[in-house]
Amino acid sequence: MPNIKAAEKWVRQSNKRAAQNKEVTSRLKTLFKSAAGGEVDAPEVESAFDKAARRKRIHPNKAARKKSRLARRLHKSASPPKAQKSRKAPSKKRS
Repeated sequence: MPNIKAAEKWVRQSNKRAAQNKEVTSRLKTLFKSAAGGEVDAPEVESAFDKAARRKRIHPNKAARKKSRLARRLHKSASPPKAQKSRKAPSKKRS
């Protein structure tokens, strides 16, 4: 336990911030998984990531990365799989 009164306040503040950050990150993870499963709309999740980044709960680049990965996952699940053509290697002519 700190001996200085201001240090005691710093401990309280850091514990409070850590709890808030944990709450937000946990909620974002849940939203991401539910959106990937199709339970929640993507714009709602993207808005939540933007809001968390704006409030400095997560890094803005992390928010952008998560939004990008979500969009890619949703696009991949929405589009039908492409049929791959079997390609033969071109034969080399030797002269």
